[in-house]
Amino acid sequence: MSFMFHPYPYVDHDAVNVITGRGVQPTKGVIPVAKRIVALLKDGKNVGVDAYPGTDTRILLNVVKQVSAGVDYTFVDAAALLKPSDEITQLLKPYLPEDREIDPVLLYGRRYEGGYAGLQMADKVAALKEQLASSRGLLVLGQGALAPELNGSYDVRIWMDVTPRTAAINFKYGHVRNIGAGEDLPFGLLMRRNYYVDFEIAVELRWDLIRNDKLDLYITADVPEEMQMVSFAELKVLFEEICERPFRCRPVYLEGVWGGFYIHKQRHLPKEMKNCAWIFDMIPMEVSIVAKLGNDELEAPFFTFVQAMGEKLLGHQAYEQFGGYFPVRFNYDDTYHANGNMSVQCHPDADYVMKNHGELGRQDESYYICVTAQDAKTFLGFNEENSCKEFFAEARKAEKTHERIDYEKYINAVPSVPGTQLMIPAGTVHASGRNQVILEIGSLTVGSYTYKLYDYQRIDPQSGLPRPIHLAMGSQVIHGERTKQWVSDNLVNHGGIVREGKDQNGNPWKEIIVGEHDLLYFSLRNLIFWDRMEDNTDGLFHVLALVDGEKVRVASVEDPSKCYVLNSLEIAVIPASLGKYTIENLGIGSVTIHKTLLKR
Repeated sequence: MSFMFHPYPYVDHDAVNVITGRGVQPTKGVIPVAKRIVALLKDGKNVGVDAYPGTDTRILLNVVKQVSAGVDYTFVDAAALLKPSDEITQLLKPYLPEDREIDPVLLYGRRYEGGYAGLQMADKVAALKEQLASSRGLLVLGQGALAPELNGSYDVRIWMDVTPRTAAINFKYGHVRNIGAGEDLPFGLLMRRNYYVDFEIAVELRWDLIRNDKLDLYITADVPEEMQMVSFAELKVLFEEICERPFRCRPVYLEGVWGGFYIHKQRHLPKEMKNCAWIFDMIPMEVSIVAKLGNDELEAPFFTFVQAMGEKLLGHQAYEQFGGYFPVRFNYDDTYHANGNMSVQCHPDADYVMKNHGELGRQDESYYICVTAQDAKTFLGFNEENSCKEFFAEARKAEKTHERIDYEKYINAVPSVPGTQLMIPAGTVHASGRNQVILEIGSLTVGSYTYKLYDYQRIDPQSGLPRPIHLAMGSQVIHGERTKQWVSDNLVNHGGIVREGKDQNGNPWKEIIVGEHDLLYFSLRNLIFWDRMEDNTDGLFHVLALVDGEKVRVASVEDPSKCYVLNSLEIAVIPASLGKYTIENLGIGSVTIHKTLLKR
C-alpha cells in the first residue's frame, strides 16, 4: 500500500474532459466563496461545512472572518466535538495493529467502520444539535460537521473536496493532521491511519450525503486560494454531461525503486521526476476527473463522481453486485530501461483479506504486456511442485542475512511479448520483470495488499531502510501448487474469437478474448481493426486502453459529438448508459484496443 503515499506533485493537463457546462458558472476564488458563505450567515442560515481529510480549511475560515465585518454569526469548530486524542488513539488500536513480526513497517490495518459517531462525544453533539435548533447564523466547520447525527440540523450543507493526490501531498508536507490527532505521526503511520480510518469515514459520509440528497453546495479546493463552489445540483449537471460520453480520468504518477522511462518520455513528465514506476490511470480511489469549461477546469475526486453517477455510470448489474463501488482498477507499471524488476509478490484471497483487513473482497490482478525491450520477462507461478517450499526457506534466510537468492531457480518466467495477457488470481506468486510496460488490471479492494516475498535486497528510497518483506502474510495466502504447467494451461492468453467481420472498405476486424478465468470476475478482450469498429455497452460499463496504435476517436453512435480522442496507452471509461459506440482509427496501420468488462 505504501506506493499510494507518495504521488508526484504533477498535474497532467492533457487529461481533461471538455464539456459545455450547460450554463453552470462556478464561484471562483476563496474570497468570492467566502462572501457567499457570509451572505448565508447574514440571512440567518445555519451552515455546516465538512471536508475530505487532507483539505486545508484554514484559508477559507480566515477569509470568512476577514469578509464578515458587521455580520452577527457564531463559529463552531467541529474539532471541538471530538473525543480526546488519547482516547481516539486507544479506540483505533485494534484497527492499526503493531505486530512487526507480521507487518515489519506497520503498513497494513483493518478498515474502521464506526463513523464519526465513534470519534465524537455524544453529549457535545447533542448540545450542538440543540444550539442549531435554537440559534441562527451558526457556522460549523471541520471534519464531522455533517455527521449523520447533525446534518439534518443545518439550513445549508457544504462539502469541501480535494483529490487524493492533493490530500496525500498536504499530509506529507504537514499542512493537515489526522482527525483528532494530538501529535504528528511519522508519515507512513499517518497515511496508514488515513487509509483505514480517516479516508474511510469521509468516503462513507460523503456517500451518505450524496445518496440521500443532503448536500447543498460543493467546493473543490485542491488549490485553496483558487477554490471553486457550485451548488450540488450544478455539480450533478457537470457530472451528468461527462457521464454521457467516453471520458478519461486524470492520472497520478509515482516514482519507484524499479521505475522506468517509457511513459515518462511519452507523456513528457517533468525532468525532475527521476523515473515513473506507477501510472495510476484509473485507480478509482486515487485518481480525479476534470471538467473543462472554456478556459477553466473543475477537478473532483473520481470516486465522488462514481458516488454521484452510480448506476448510470456502472450499469445495473455492476451497481448491485459491487454496492456502487467502481469494481476494477487500472494502472501501468513501467520498468522500461529500469534497473530491476518489481518485487516477487502475491496478493490475498477473499477469506484472508476480509478477515484480516475488513476489505470488500479478494485481490486478483492481470498483466497485459504493452511494450518490451531486450530480454523482457514476466514471472508467474512456481517452476516445480517443491519450488514454493524451497523458495520460502531461501527467502526467510535472506531476510536475516540480506544475501541475494537465485529466485529464477524457483519462480517461473514467461517471455514477455507485446499482446500477451497474463491472469493473476489471488495467491499466485508473480513479478513484472525489467524492460517492459504492462497494463495492470485488478479487482476491487479499497486498499492494496501486495505481500512482498523477495525484493532483491533493495533499499527503500523514502526510509533509507531495506524494503519491507511480508513473508508471514504471504505464506498464509500463497498457492504453491500453481506451477509452470498450471500457469501455461490456465493463466496465459486464454480465450478465443468473440466476433469478426469486415468494414465497409473490406478491412478485417475482430474481438477476441485474451484472458478469462473462473476466479476473475472481469473479462479481458482485444478489439483489433484497421479503420473503425463498433461496440455496445449493453448496459454495462467498458474500459478501453489503446495498447497498439497512435490515436483513436471513441464516440457515441447516437450523438458522435459525444466523443473522446485517445492517444497511445491512454485509457477511457465508457459509461454503461452510452450504449452503441464507435472507435475510429485516426492513425496509420492497425489498432488494438484492450477492453475490460464484467462477466455477465
